[in-house]
Order: sequence, then C-alpha cells, then structure tokens
Amino acid sequence: MREIITLSTPKREILVDITDQVQAMVARSGIQDGVACLYAQGATAALMIQENWDESVQTDVVNLLRKLIPRGVWLHDAQDGNGDAHLKAGLVGPSEVIPVIKGKLGLSTWQNIFFCEFDGPRAERRVVCTLLKGG
Repeated sequence: MREIITLSTPKREILVDITDQVQAMVARSGIQDGVACLYAQGATAALMIQENWDESVQTDVVNLLRKLIPRGVWLHDAQDGNGDAHLKAGLVGPSEVIPVIKGKLGLSTWQNIFFCEFDGPRAERRVVCTLLKGG
C-alpha cells in the first residue's frame, strides 16, 4: 500500500509532526505486522524520528543545524541561496523505516516522526509512505 502525505510548512526551518497521518494510514491498511517506509520528496527536506514530549527538542535540532551549517556561505548559494538547506537535508536524510507491530507504529512512548523543512515556507511538500506486510 502506498499513499502520499501532503503538507505545507509555515517557516524556513521547522520540524512538522506527521506521526498521526502515518498511523492513520497504518490503520486503514489493516496491516498488523510489517514496516512503514517513509520518503521525503525534495532535496531540501528530510525525515527524523525525535522526541515530541517537549517542543524544545525540535527547536534544539533546528538551532544545532543552523550552527553546524550556517546560511549564506556555500557555493550553491550563488544559484538560489539555499545551499545550507541542501546540506542539512543531506545530513539528516530523506527516509525512515518504522516497524508496524500489532497494527501500530513501533515507536516508543517518546518518539514521533517529523518532516524536516529546511527551505520553507512551502505551500506543498510530499512524503511517500509505503507499507509492506510482514510474513
């Protein structure tokens, strides 16, 4: 089963929780055991599993990446001013694989799935979600 999650992002750099959308897809699928394969389309976006209990963790992720990869100092900036966004997305990575266990995402209590925007705001971003049934 494959579906596309479509979302918009309100800021240049933000982590957006998509856990509920992915879990709803798992529920619709009827799959009890398998894997959810998630892929962020776009060279300046990524996916991350991170804590959602305290929003400061998400802010800390964005702040860390801003310090590690500052804006405006990369060769690609001469093209379209988003060299840092490409590097951040490449460092974090475009995909996550999560087990499906007894019809639910196999995340721990404190884990959620985040779409990482590094070049927003964007009216439309897409995450390809593919569910594979286990044997």
